[in-house]
Amino acid sequence: MSRGIAESDWRVLRELHPVALDRFCQRILTEIASVIADTSKSNHQRYRAIYGLIDRRDDEIAEAFNDMRRSRAVVRIFFLRKHGLLTDEEFGRFSKETRDSVQSLFGLLAG
Repeated sequence: MSRGIAESDWRVLRELHPVALDRFCQRILTEIASVIADTSKSNHQRYRAIYGLIDRRDDEIAEAFNDMRRSRAVVRIFFLRKHGLLTDEEFGRFSKETRDSVQSLFGLLAG
């Protein structure tokens, strides 16, 4: 069984994981605030919009943050990049091998 990414990359991911999660939660809370502020919709419409937003975002949080194992790290990094949760500088902290693996996933899923 594959050990996944290098230990140094695993340490970087474990360091960035809570930072990225906080960013994503802040993004979601900002979206919720925008829905709440839309007084052109009824309270029920806004409630339904918030419920749907949370339901969709919960799936995205799961794909990016759940199952944090070293053997699944490239997939986690891929989803963090897909959702714009890692800056280029942060992504650059990973080894070239890991960055190339993540980029290859983008190529596979785009085709």
